Amino acid sequence: MSEIKQFLTPKQKALAINLDHNIYGTFAEIGAGQETVRHFFRAGGASNTIAKAMSAYDKDYSNSIYGKEEKNRFVTQNRLKKMLKHEIKLIDERLDNTETPNRRFFSYANTVTTINYHKTFKGHGWVGIMFQHSPNGEYSEILIHVRFRENEASLQQETLGSLGVNLIYGAFNLYDNPRELIKSLYDDISVDKIEIDTIHFEGPAFPYVDNRLMSLQLVKKGMTDAVIFNSEGKNMLPADILYKKDVFAVRGSFRPVTLVNTDMFEQGLKMFLKDTEGKPEDTVIIFEITTFNLRATGKIDERDFLDRVDVLAKLGYTVMISNFAEYYRLAEYFTTYNIRYFGVAMGVNNLQMVFDEEYYEHLSGGILEAFGKFFRKDMRVYLYPYKDPETHELLTSKNLKVNDNVKELYKYFIANRRIVDIVDYNPDFSEIYSREVLAKIAKHETGWENQLPEGVAEMIKERGLFGYKETIQIEEL
Repeated sequence: MSEIKQFLTPKQKALAINLDHNIYGTFAEIGAGQETVRHFFRAGGASNTIAKAMSAYDKDYSNSIYGKEEKNRFVTQNRLKKMLKHEIKLIDERLDNTETPNRRFFSYANTVTTINYHKTFKGHGWVGIMFQHSPNGEYSEILIHVRFRENEASLQQETLGSLGVNLIYGAFNLYDNPRELIKSLYDDISVDKIEIDTIHFEGPAFPYVDNRLMSLQLVKKGMTDAVIFNSEGKNMLPADILYKKDVFAVRGSFRPVTLVNTDMFEQGLKMFLKDTEGKPEDTVIIFEITTFNLRATGKIDERDFLDRVDVLAKLGYTVMISNFAEYYRLAEYFTTYNIRYFGVAMGVNNLQMVFDEEYYEHLSGGILEAFGKFFRKDMRVYLYPYKDPETHELLTSKNLKVNDNVKELYKYFIANRRIVDIVDYNPDFSEIYSREVLAKIAKHETGWENQLPEGVAEMIKERGLFGYKETIQIEEL
């Protein structure tokens, strides 16, 4: 029998921290009451841990302490950081460790909004901690963004309290193992109760942490469906960049990104902007990689993941990592952020998969249910032609063969311009296949360099990406 790992309950964790005389700090909670600190009061021995607990619930009073935010918003990352820094400053000003040289200070804070009265908005929030992992040391921080999934405010408050205890306990006991720390955030909490869609580690406690890999852990462990980060590797809150925007997405394995990918993106985007009459600044461009395309031998190769992200980042693209195997789930995800228009660029070979009925056997409504979710209002597919490597036939929407059962449905989408061909593609790229490029890279062959965007080949060689190894020639003396 496999060993079942036991975890501590929030009450046990709170008590363990209370009994540790070397952990001492403050709590500041806005929006859902003092749900986290309540665990420490109830556990007993709280005087050893709690220097101060406050709930700046009234907005005017909160602003008088932490200052106003842009547009007078309260549930923002900037607000959370202000709260943490303000409270830590007070700790440093008012306390010292003369008589307690081993004591480590912390400040825990959250700013959240729970479900509204009509239950049309389930709520979300920011939760974080600044802490010393060693006495008198510099402070480190962990910031997370959560989205509530429960339908009752009281349940959301209870879950938030447990999450806060898990975060504080993890910060002091698991800072040297951030993967385990992330996993422990859900101790005694079901993943269907709360979603963590953004996480950020910073400071001397995390000298080797790559926040992109930490974001990947959230997707791998089912804590969220997708994470987004910019070309600088910074985690982006999906709502901040997607809300009421036009979204143009390109899905691929990007192993590596080729001239086909960039041509598909550039030409498809031109058509999308023309169709939507949108402005580039109002359009979010996403290069999406599904974890199903990250798996090599049954599990995700994290080094390979970073290689792909680094190459896309070099080209200045925003990257999304998702657990969506099907395209309709991608469309569903974006529509939760009230986007205006959605366009997706894909190759003909991918569209063939979209029209494969076996792809949707898990849905009670089958392919019709999937298409109802995928081809939503204002959604359009921009189709890049594909040259069959064996027959050399160029496939477009006009000669693509689909199953007889969905042929009329396919014609409907074509007639209503829900599927449109990218016509201004570069024919010189039609025989570039990423799998062949990858094979040449691994075998150290030549000729693949000019099939990639400018600068990518040099990066692959310099860093030894995708199996490339520099061959060192040793000349005979």
